[in-house]
Amino acid sequence: MNNSLIQYFQHQLKEEALVTRAMLKIVPAAKYDWQPHPKSMSLLRLATHVAEISGWIQLTLDRDVLDFAKTNYQPEPFTSNQDLMDYFEARLAAGNLALTLVDDSILNNKWTMRNGEQVYFESTKGEVLRMSMSQLIHHRAQLGVYLRLLNIPIPGSYGPSADETGMF
Repeated sequence: MNNSLIQYFQHQLKEEALVTRAMLKIVPAAKYDWQPHPKSMSLLRLATHVAEISGWIQLTLDRDVLDFAKTNYQPEPFTSNQDLMDYFEARLAAGNLALTLVDDSILNNKWTMRNGEQVYFESTKGEVLRMSMSQLIHHRAQLGVYLRLLNIPIPGSYGPSADETGMF
């Protein structure tokens, strides 16, 4: 399996976990209810979403369909940053384990997101994994904006942040 797509996803998940961990560990529990706009998620809801995305890998690889009509999803109700971090680490471990149990042959299998008869999305498992990584990066950046608006210095992602370099 040298240079396989599964190995690529494993590497990406490892690299993105470093940045995600640094961002999540500075989310202040005292501000969990804060939101920048009434239509925006609260800080806790966004941080929970960022923490859970690594688990989408397991969900994608373990099943062919996610049917919201058959799934009672409720965001985890955290009261501390340690609980949030523990949840992130558990979801990350589940995603990593799922990647070790498959090979590239599964990546072309069809995957569907639906709500009963209404189909939201159909694609290959490989594309859903790519999209999951993109979602992690997107929502983590959104979390960085929330933290910046709260005047919390943020860590760098793919190099140092302005808080780390004193730039801007």
